[in-house]
Parts: sequence; C-alpha cells; structure tokens
Amino acid sequence: MTIQSQLPHPPSGSAQAEHPTRGMPAGTPLSADGFALLDHRTRSRSVALGDAAPGRYLAIENGEEVRLIPLHRPIIHIGRGLTSDVRLEDPQVSRRHAIIAQRGDATRVLDDRSSAGTFLNGRQVTVAYLADGDVLRVGRVVLRFVVVAPQIKPAPVLRRIPLPVRAPGGLVAGSAA
Repeated sequence: MTIQSQLPHPPSGSAQAEHPTRGMPAGTPLSADGFALLDHRTRSRSVALGDAAPGRYLAIENGEEVRLIPLHRPIIHIGRGLTSDVRLEDPQVSRRHAIIAQRGDATRVLDDRSSAGTFLNGRQVTVAYLADGDVLRVGRVVLRFVVVAPQIKPAPVLRRIPLPVRAPGGLVAGSAA
C-alpha cells in the first residue's frame, strides 16, 4: 500500500481530499516519485525499512521500496535550501519550509513560514505533534513519520530442576520411611 493511498479521504459530499496549497490547486497530483526529489546527500543517508535501527524516521517511497530518512538530531530542517537537513529539489517547497523538533518522547512539525504550507494528515498546520504513521506533505512530496521501536528479545525460558530436600531427621522429603 502506498503512502499516498493512505491520505485521508474527502468527507462525504466534498470533492477535495485536502485544502488547496498556495500556487498548487487541490487537484494537482502529488509527486509519484518523491525519492527522486531528494538531493543526493539525503538519499545517501536513507536506509531500507528492514535495516533501520530503533529511532524516528521520515519514510518516503522509492518505487516499490520504502526508504527511511533518519531524524538523528533534535532539530531537522526540511526545505529546498542548501543548508536543509532533508533537502527537496521541488519548486513547490520553500528554501526553509518546515522544521521537525524532537524533545524527549515528543516530536513536532513546525511550518517555517513556507509559501505553500505544511500539511499533516491532509490539514494545513503551523505547529503539530507527530505520531507514528502520520502523513506529512511538503510541496508535492509525501512523507510518513515512522517510529521504529527497539526489538526486545524474549528472555530464555528457565527450566526448573527438582532438588532433593533433606528433612531434619536426615530423611529425604518425599521418600518412604
């Protein structure tokens, strides 16, 4: 299932799935290959879904494969500018488009005064908390916030070995006298 197919459906009686983006009407198709819009530095940092260590990521599709962009710092800048941590080469993306801020267990997305807006689960946001599975749209690029939990290995099952117990009279408990 693709990330785009999991965007919220339009409410009954509505013809649009989400609000129009400045400079891009609501009917404009989102990028079919958002991975191609990432710059080479961001692409090289991405990892395959199966190879991800525990942590927080932005997921993006690369054909049939899902790639994860690690959110390894407390503040991650998303935009078209050269200094962005997640750089998107899309004219619909502002140079400084959005910020992902992590503090403790909470992760927030903040719109960085972008001209087109930042959308979370189909709604335009200025500041919003992210939860595992939330869909983030920046320009024409669709990203999903993913939390990879640490895999806890089950403890080995311990086998009980019965030990003979000596009674005060010297007899082994459970033996016939």
